[in-house]
Amino acid sequence: MPKLSHVCLAAGLAAAAGLAGPTALAAQADENAPKEDAMPAAAADPNQWLEDVTGDKQLAWVREQNARTEAELAGAPGFDQLETDILAVLDSDAKIPYVSKRGEYYYNFWQDAQHERGLWRRTTLEEYRKDEPKWETLLDLDALNKAEDENWVWHGADCLRPDYNRCLVALSRGGADADVTREFDLSTRQWVEDGFYRAEAKGSLGWIDRDTVYVSTDFGPGSMTDSGYPRVVKQWKRGTPIESATLVYEGTAKDMAIGAGHDDTPGFERDFVQRSIAFYNDELYLRGKDGTLTKVDVPNSANKSVQREWLGLELREPWDVGGKTYKAGSYIVTRFDDFMAGKRDFDVLFEPTDTTSLAGATLTRTQLVLNVLEDVKNKLFLYRHGNDGWSSTALDIGATELGTTSVGAVDADESDAVWITTTNYLTPSTLMLAEHPGEGRPETLKTMPVFFDASKDVVEQHFASSQDGTRVPYFMVRPKDLAFDGSAPTLLYGYGGFEIALTPSYSGTVGKGWLEKGGVYVVANIRGGGEYGPRWHQAALKANRHKAYEDFAAVAKDLAARKVTSARHLAAQGGSNGGLLAGNMLTQYPELFGAIVIQVPLLDMKRYSHLLAGASWMAEYGDPDTADWEYIKTFSPYQLFDPAKDYPATFIWTTTRDDRVHPGHARKMAAKMLAADKDVRYYENTEGGHGAGATNKQSAHVWALNYTFLWNELAK
Repeated sequence: MPKLSHVCLAAGLAAAAGLAGPTALAAQADENAPKEDAMPAAAADPNQWLEDVTGDKQLAWVREQNARTEAELAGAPGFDQLETDILAVLDSDAKIPYVSKRGEYYYNFWQDAQHERGLWRRTTLEEYRKDEPKWETLLDLDALNKAEDENWVWHGADCLRPDYNRCLVALSRGGADADVTREFDLSTRQWVEDGFYRAEAKGSLGWIDRDTVYVSTDFGPGSMTDSGYPRVVKQWKRGTPIESATLVYEGTAKDMAIGAGHDDTPGFERDFVQRSIAFYNDELYLRGKDGTLTKVDVPNSANKSVQREWLGLELREPWDVGGKTYKAGSYIVTRFDDFMAGKRDFDVLFEPTDTTSLAGATLTRTQLVLNVLEDVKNKLFLYRHGNDGWSSTALDIGATELGTTSVGAVDADESDAVWITTTNYLTPSTLMLAEHPGEGRPETLKTMPVFFDASKDVVEQHFASSQDGTRVPYFMVRPKDLAFDGSAPTLLYGYGGFEIALTPSYSGTVGKGWLEKGGVYVVANIRGGGEYGPRWHQAALKANRHKAYEDFAAVAKDLAARKVTSARHLAAQGGSNGGLLAGNMLTQYPELFGAIVIQVPLLDMKRYSHLLAGASWMAEYGDPDTADWEYIKTFSPYQLFDPAKDYPATFIWTTTRDDRVHPGHARKMAAKMLAADKDVRYYENTEGGHGAGATNKQSAHVWALNYTFLWNELAK
């Protein structure tokens, strides 16, 4: 039931605050600077000066390190061709143009070689079915940037039904999480003069009606949480200054984010306020026409969704209610109005087992599709509600066994149609349309082109035994004729946090950068992730964080035991929270690896909660300013680094404009390793936000550096 995700805007803020993997600093220098009065004393840290993100001395250091890394990697034989090949993948005109339906049109944002910053465009379903649809351009970001002398990056648009002519467009400088919102008129293709405008900050605007919006943003001192997100949400009337907007809800500085949204589903119009206290800890309120708030009295830890007549809950903890106990990981539903009237009768549509978890729930106008993971493999079930309650049938879409299937509603207010996407490591993604799910096979609309030669490879799933005996799955892509003599260059990737599941997907970048060369690619489904639901995530929280790292090390050892590879030919790689994982592989398990790649990482866990959005992750890691530090210090790579120890070759990279995970983490770790004369190189892209780059060209360059480093080190 996805409706709540756009009804309650704080959910989007929570997602933006997160460390969810593979995908930004505000332009003002004072926002980049650490808040010294809120930080622990750091006299013992000689590298803290690198936390000043845009200081002249600091950026000179960055340029020096970039030049050193470029000289080694960009000058290597084959680099230029690899960068060209990766850019061709990213710029390909044959990629699937994924769309979202608004009214009669299907909208898409597109980047390629001719449109570096991108086009916002739309078409009809009739056109979209064609191999080469005719698109109507709505906004050209390259032209906008040239006209305004800016470096805008697309952050999305919220368009007002029923005619969808007015849109609130979010734009970010350089890919930062902080952005601006401007009102755009689709009928004229012009910005609305004196229209709604939200200045640059972390936050959002959302429609209530044509002349009224909800706004959560930086309203000045005291209006943002310690995590750097809005702590107040207001209602703002057209034609009035934003300063006069009326307060809807105010949270506390310790909350993560506050937001509100209007559900415009015909016949089910409602307003909600969401108070995100921490990850997987939020309160949901129904807002009456008089502004009064009534709490939806369900567990804070539950995933909540309200769509049409239904309230859906994915439980993260057992819940005793109405004389029954519902298991953690279950998905339960009831009628929303009945629940608000005091009834507590739920239908259980999914209950987990030791090997299953819920990957997603998609409600259409009259049906529900549940996406279930069984040992990290998808199965779809269609549910219908009738006079006798809910009935279900399995959906057969002919997906590959070791792959990923995802589902999304086309227009949940109007039809039962769903998009279905299938993919795996060796098979290009396919987009299908099931206009009437359960009635025959869905229609194939688009298929991603083949970007690399996968004919010589095979995908397998294996299980390693962790230190405490836990069975840990992992996927392996290897040459069919692998010698199993321990010599194969092997890249082991992981994440292990925030209940994010790593499932198979097709990547032309991985294919060109690694698989085509003959490398083995492995993805570890370690604890901390969501592969087996909430229990898998909760098993590696806070003081149990070490279990995620033990799992990853167990996979590394299993690869060696199977003679797929050996330490000198094995690399660990991870980004964001996965960068923390890679940092711990470096400092705690250096003997298992020949190379380490650490992307946009957390590394200094003593200070992480005082840097940018770090305070929002204390539910995951703990509070280093309390007794929690006793266990946090056992997985803080910056503190664990020992200049007397030997470490594998390391590549650390980040972006200057990452305003989610402070680039100081990466800078300081690199500086510490350089001072100890370790084998480390550092690269920092000036744009890109919490990712590799703001443009395809930037991303291609970073990934070419990444894979050149890995191949140079592991193929020796």
